[in-house]
Amino acid sequence: MSVNRAADEAAIQAVLSASYKAWDAGDADGMVADYTEDATAIVTGSLRGSRAVIRDSMAAAFAGPLKNTSTYNKQLSIRFLGEDAAIVVSESGILFGGATEVPDAGKVNATWVFEKRHGRWLIAAYHNSPVLEPVS
Repeated sequence: MSVNRAADEAAIQAVLSASYKAWDAGDADGMVADYTEDATAIVTGSLRGSRAVIRDSMAAAFAGPLKNTSTYNKQLSIRFLGEDAAIVVSESGILFGGATEVPDAGKVNATWVFEKRHGRWLIAAYHNSPVLEPVS
C-alpha cells in the first residue's frame, strides 16, 4: 500500500526554504531555527556537534568569509524512513559576490537527515562533500 507523503514533503521543503532564506539574509539564528538541539553538521570535514555550535560557526562565517553570500540548492531526492524520518539529497553551492551560478568545482552533494518531533519536521543532521562525479 502506497502512502501519500505530500504534506510531509511540503513541510520539509518549507524547512529547507526557510534555512536558505536565512542564509541569504546572513541570519545564523534563523538558519538553525528548524534544527534539533542535538543536530550535527559536517562541513568541509569539520564536525559541529549541536545546534548552538552550528549557529555560532555560521554567525562567524556570515560576519567573515560568507558575508553577503547566497546559496544555490537543487533537491535530488527525498526518501522517508518510517513515519518520522527522512533523508534529502541535494546539490548545493555558495554564490559569492553577486554570482548567479556556482562553478562546478564549488558544488557539493549534501545529505539532510530530518526527524519529525512533536508533529514538526526538523533537521537532525547535515553533511556535504564536493561533487566529484556526475549525478546518476
